[in-house]
Amino acid sequence: MTIHPEIAKILSTIPAPDGSPLDPQAMRAGEAAQVPPLEERLPLHGVEDRIVSTSAGEVPVRIYTPAEAESYGLIVYFHGGAFFLGSLDTHDHVARSLAKETGHKVISVDYRLAPEAAFPAGLSDCYGVVRWAAEHGSELAWNGATLAVAGDSSGGTYAAAVAAMAHEDGFDAVTHQILFYPSLDLDFDVDRYPSMRENAEGYGLETAGLAPFNAFYLNSGADPADPLVSPIKRRDLTGLPPALVITAEHDPLRDEGELYGKRLQEAGVNTTVSRYAGANHGFVANFSWLPEFYQAFREAGNFLAGNAPAGQDRAS
Repeated sequence: MTIHPEIAKILSTIPAPDGSPLDPQAMRAGEAAQVPPLEERLPLHGVEDRIVSTSAGEVPVRIYTPAEAESYGLIVYFHGGAFFLGSLDTHDHVARSLAKETGHKVISVDYRLAPEAAFPAGLSDCYGVVRWAAEHGSELAWNGATLAVAGDSSGGTYAAAVAAMAHEDGFDAVTHQILFYPSLDLDFDVDRYPSMRENAEGYGLETAGLAPFNAFYLNSGADPADPLVSPIKRRDLTGLPPALVITAEHDPLRDEGELYGKRLQEAGVNTTVSRYAGANHGFVANFSWLPEFYQAFREAGNFLAGNAPAGQDRAS
């Protein structure tokens, strides 16, 4: 399927990269300027900004309560942005939609960013908040049944890594992982996956841009051979929590996400792999206003409710 016409329309207005060095501060300011005002955001029962004390230190979070209830499942959400972009505000709409469509309380993590914070600072923040959530279940009205980790793009990297860290530590409270077009292999060899060449140009995220965009993270000490940096490098995937892996048809990272999902299935992990036709990298964050892509949030809700068939694979 060709790229969705609404996405194509917007892509046509984006100037081609000119090869200039990336400026994190300028790019963050540009993102912040695009954040809609509060009155235009999806209303929920409650939204609270807090700073929580974790094993990694003090970490800012934003807690979204979808509706009044006696108890909730929890989702700890990590935003995308190539490890140096993104914030609670830039992905506020993603967290709100996740809360609304799953009925779960969502804890969005304002983890430390590269290059200011060296690896593994951001990952440690994410894992620390997951442990904090489990330890403060009563305070959060946690139902004790569901504690999912979720993330998009580089946030998906963190979600997969946190799920593995929890398993290695014998911390069995994490029940699900939701990975939206995750970056799972930070070795950007263009011949490693067919989608790296098939979707190399013209779809927003370009293969040639992967190395420079992730350089801030990799240059901070993150080794692509480390399974906590590239979760697909993990040899043994048995025992990991059930997974929903959502990929985009026109994404250089598509094939690594789908391979990871297949490897999880082969390891006996209940895994759904779901490819969105006509979509590009970032569609959950950038194009969820299109009904066919907003469906990703409802799919996450069905997955957490146990309504996704075991081992389902919609990828083609």
